[in-house]
Amino acid sequence: MDSNRTLVAPRRMVGDFDCSGEDIERDWVERTGCWSSVTRVLLTHEQVRAYGLPAAEGKRDDPRLPAFARCYGFDIEHPVQCEVEALEPDELQRLVLDAVDPYTDRDALAQQTPREEQQRQALEGFAGRCTGGAGRVQRGGFVRARERGQ
Repeated sequence: MDSNRTLVAPRRMVGDFDCSGEDIERDWVERTGCWSSVTRVLLTHEQVRAYGLPAAEGKRDDPRLPAFARCYGFDIEHPVQCEVEALEPDELQRLVLDAVDPYTDRDALAQQTPREEQQRQALEGFAGRCTGGAGRVQRGGFVRARERGQ
């Protein structure tokens, strides 16, 4: 990729709410040189508060902690972080899909969906041939070929 080219497509980001997570947007733009901006979809301070997400102990040795603590009114002696995984899976999926929906090419999606279904069915068929009852791996062609030294 040409590192001097700036991409027009927006960069969306999902990450934890902590000292490091807060700095990812700036760092991404600075280090990649290909996006002019990065927008955090998850996890924001507002989302942490709205969903009542539990806080875990944050990284005490992160040099970004003082600024992060000042910005959000946290006690620097008790750093906190909230993990994006604390969201209910269905809500996490909904929020991400809502964030990318305006940028979804409906025509391309309509063409890709049947292909993905064919691939899923092919994988299920393959898995069905490789596993026996109770999830055991059947001794199929690959195993027999290895036993014969092929």
